[in-house]
Amino acid sequence: MDRERVVRRSALLCAAAALVAATPSGSVRHWDVPALSSDQWESHAAIDPRTGDIWFVRSSPKFSGWHLMIARCTPHGLAAPEPAPIAVPGLEADPYFADRGRTLWFISSRATGGMNSADIDIWRVLRGTDGQWGQPERLPAPVNSGSAEWFPRPAPDGWLYFGSRRAGGMGQDDIWRARLRGDRWMVENAGPTINGPGAEYEFQPSPDGGWAILSTDKGLVRLTRGPSGWGNRTPYGPEVNVNGTEIGPMIAPDGHGFLYSRDAGDGRSGEFFVVSDSRRRAWPHPCGKG
Repeated sequence: MDRERVVRRSALLCAAAALVAATPSGSVRHWDVPALSSDQWESHAAIDPRTGDIWFVRSSPKFSGWHLMIARCTPHGLAAPEPAPIAVPGLEADPYFADRGRTLWFISSRATGGMNSADIDIWRVLRGTDGQWGQPERLPAPVNSGSAEWFPRPAPDGWLYFGSRRAGGMGQDDIWRARLRGDRWMVENAGPTINGPGAEYEFQPSPDGGWAILSTDKGLVRLTRGPSGWGNRTPYGPEVNVNGTEIGPMIAPDGHGFLYSRDAGDGRSGEFFVVSDSRRRAWPHPCGKG
């Protein structure tokens, strides 16, 4: 899937500096967690609301070969990362917890076991009352298609948003949305207020459904939801959009801040960064604390 191109976007530094500033009041900081940081690319974090474990994607420094990892929360802090308990050979990424931690959404090439990003599909898995994960389920057509699908994110409006380069899009990569009607899924393009002629990779709605972060080939963009739907598409400023490699946004549970990943430069590859809203206390919380 063409999100791999984000690593070649350093040439957009000048364009990023010209973006309209939309950074919330607060600050942007490097989320330097020794248990997670490595010489590889770390991205797409998801914090288990039941355990505090951090699921994330580890890739090569060139953002290829995606693997699901987990750093378990222990009384002594985060443990060293290990393959996620549902991980299998192939490509896997984009974890997201829903239903208060009962459901985990992710993408995987496990249907083929290959390392071709075109084989990526949307999957979900349920957690039992014993805390163990069940058998992952591949979503049927038309959610999954002959093209790659990625970044599945259920929203309070009842839609499941995801990215794809399937036929019928408005640009290079588009955001699509799916809804279950009875026992059938219906899928539609998310429309021109979200998609344009370029590439829109990822759409992360806020927990209350009032706003969202869109990952594009030019950086992160904020949208708000009004009576007529999504609109007010406003790029974040150069404090957030440093070099066009910004991906994998995760919004804080209270909506006052978010986490994302980008190429940190200086040979550090992909690292996590936090946009902290001045209205909330420090987030993400240290492991084992609140």
